[in-house]
This record gives sequence, C-alpha cells and structure tokens, in this order.
Amino acid sequence: MKNVKGVPQSRPLFRQVYDNILNRMERGEWRTDDKLPSIRMLAEELKVHRLTVFKAYRLLSEEGKVYVRDKSGYYVSADGVLSSELEEGSFVSSYTISNSLSDIHRIQAKYQFSQALIDPNLLPNIYLSDYVKKVFDLYPKVMGTYASIQGDDELRESLSQHFREHHRLQLSSEELLITSGAQQAINLIAQMMLRPMDTVLIERPTYSVAMDIFRRQGARLIPVLITPEGYDLVEVEALMREHKPRMFYMNPTHHNPTGYTVPAWQRKLLVELAERYHCLLVEDDPFRDMYFEEEPPLPLFAYDTEGWVIYISSFSKYIAPGLRICAVACRYPFMEQLIKAKSLADNGTPQLNQKIFLHYYTSPRLQRHLDKLRIALQVHKEIMEEELALAGWEWTAPKGGLNLWVKLPGDISADLLFRKSIEQSISFVPGEICDPLGELKSWIRLSFSFANEIDLREGMQRLTALSRTL
Repeated sequence: MKNVKGVPQSRPLFRQVYDNILNRMERGEWRTDDKLPSIRMLAEELKVHRLTVFKAYRLLSEEGKVYVRDKSGYYVSADGVLSSELEEGSFVSSYTISNSLSDIHRIQAKYQFSQALIDPNLLPNIYLSDYVKKVFDLYPKVMGTYASIQGDDELRESLSQHFREHHRLQLSSEELLITSGAQQAINLIAQMMLRPMDTVLIERPTYSVAMDIFRRQGARLIPVLITPEGYDLVEVEALMREHKPRMFYMNPTHHNPTGYTVPAWQRKLLVELAERYHCLLVEDDPFRDMYFEEEPPLPLFAYDTEGWVIYISSFSKYIAPGLRICAVACRYPFMEQLIKAKSLADNGTPQLNQKIFLHYYTSPRLQRHLDKLRIALQVHKEIMEEELALAGWEWTAPKGGLNLWVKLPGDISADLLFRKSIEQSISFVPGEICDPLGELKSWIRLSFSFANEIDLREGMQRLTALSRTL
C-alpha cells in the first residue's frame, strides 16, 4: 500500500491480509488441516500482490497458526482456530463481535457522560403516551399485522415529504427504507457493499461502532482527518484515486465525536468526487435537528443526481429512543439490495413503532418541543464548557450535536483517567476507540446530553479534580 503524503496510514497491507485470513479461520471457513488457497488465488481474490499474501502466510506459519506441506501449500494447524468449540463444531470469533462502545455503555455510572442520548426528562413523555393511545384507536389491528419490509407506506410518504420541504431532498417514498435504528442501517449497507479486503474511507476520529461493523466484513479502513474546517479535499481525492474505495462513511453534520460540521461548498465537491471515482458516500446524519444557532448546511444527498449517496437519518437520539426509527434514502439499484438485506435481518421494523412515530413526529406540538430541546441542550453544553474552562482543558465548541471532543491537559492518559473515573462512577468515551489508528490516547468524548444539570456540573467537577491527581 503506497503512502499518500500527509495521510496517516493504517496497518501494513500484509498485516491486514493476515487479519483477514485469521478471521476467516476463526469463523470456521477453514478448519484444522484444511488447505488454504494458493498464494496466487488469494492474491487475486483480495486484489493484492502475491508477495503481500506470502508475507501474511509466512507470519501465520511463524506463529504456528498454519503449517507447510512440501510442494503442496499451506494448511490450517490445530492452533490456527479457536480452541473453544460449540455445538456441531461451530466457532465464535472475538474479532467478529467486537463493540467497544457497547462495553462502555454497559458500565453503571451515576455521572453518565458516555451516552450520546437525551436526558429522558427532557422528552415529552406524557405527550408520547397520549399518541400511543391514539394509534391503537386509529389502527386497532396494529398488533396483529407485519409492516412491509421497506417500511410503513404512510410513514415513508410522510418522511419523503418532510425531507423535500426541510432538506430539499428530491426523493419519493419508494426511495426510503425504514430500519430499526442507524446502527442497523450501517450494518445492512456494509453487508450489501463490502467483501474481504475492500477499502473504506472513514473519518478520523469516527463512530467506533461503524468501524467494528466494517472490520467484521473484513474491510480495510483508510482514515481521513476531519477538522473544524472539514476535510482536505486534495487528500480525499488522492485516497480515492489510489485506493479505489468502495465507500466513504461520514458524519458531516455535528460530527460524532468532534461536533464539527463540514461546510456546504465541500459537500457539493465531495459528491462530484464520488461520481468521478465511483465511491459510495454513506452520510450518517443523526444530529441534524440538534443545532444551537443556525441550521446546518443541506445534506450531501441534496447535491446527488447520480445515485452515489446513501443518506441515513436517525430519529433515535432525540425523538423517541425506544422506538428505534431510522430512515435510509438512496436510489435504485442500491435500494433493491438494501430491501433484500433488511428482509434477511428482521423482515421489517415493527409496525406499531412506525405508526406511533408517524403521528408523534409530524405533530405541530412536537416540532415546537424541538425548539425548547435545543435551548435545554445548549444550557447543558455551556455547563460542561464552564467546568472544562476552569480546569484548562481544550476543545472546539460545536454548533450542535450532543458531544464535546476534549483534549486532556499535559500528558494525562485517557485510559488511566477512564479506569480511575469508573471507580468514582463517572463514565466517558476514550478517544482511542474512535480512532481508526488507535492512537488518540489523550482525547476523550464527553456527552453533555444525558445527565441532568445537577449531575452534569457535579460530575464534571469530580472528573476534572480527579485528573489533577494523576
């Protein structure tokens, strides 16, 4: 893999081939004493040089995971697969089920700064319960019916109209798919698009779960630095030309974890680059409505005329997390493939959830509540920023979203701070797990949206005080 000047590189290519082979062995694709593909065959499959595959095989051989038979080839050794067998000889790979963010979220903490969700007390819960009752009156048989695989017709028509009016997205209801949250949408897209050793451009830093999903598919991740000014488009074009990526996964509006927003002029040029190099842009947009001053630029999808953008609009963060409603917009033939992938995943998002969301989201009262919610979130953000300023920590104030991306002072290790914080019932996200290269060890993501104002201030004071003892 050639170096692009000024671009941080991921693992050496032969190590990525090594990971791919080992992962497939652990999944049970190749078992003990099975013959592995020849160097030539595997190089052709993964579209790499034969020497790259040879170096990967040699490393596996040195570690005892494969063995060589003279003039016959490479075979899987007993140490090359997991020792813990399940029923019928199946294997479970720890690599395939990695989810660092989920591990953090399972930790119980009083001062919860790792969850990028809204404080439930800021949501109109009584109002939502009224709509639940209304839905049962309007659709008395709703519990006895499946939704269509693509999603409820009424909901898709309502959302397509909403996107046309508010985001200038030219799409029909047939170009929308309803999924059970954005994470499912990302997973379906990865299953549809990616094969082992395919290249994915991904922001640095980024949403860690997306990285876990792409790695599970065996993809190579190439980092693209995101800054308060957006991307270096010269770098992006060089990466597209050099690596011919299958897709570029991005979160350009109130970015997770940094809060940065990519300017409108870059969005239009990114779509042009995608068309030129046939690179699918996967635009994840869960925080668009959570802005503090002016509305953010239009989605990249608004500039797409050739079908090279898939737009993921999730409502789980701030409307009704329990409903898990997300809309995916794309053109055919991508839509047809996504519908097939969705049918294999769960055969359709629950009908009841969709009907509740339909009447809840489109109501004038909820739209008015969003204005109040933005004010409340800005107050939360300012409380966190006040405590960070007193401690001398560094960050760039976001114009929206739910997170602050914070540089720790001095040489404090985020990993050490995290371990000590958990002892005091404080949680946050270490920046290392958001980095495709795993090197951002002095950065952390702090979510200001979940804790109430009292716990937010008290928890931040405890966290900054703890850092001074390290």
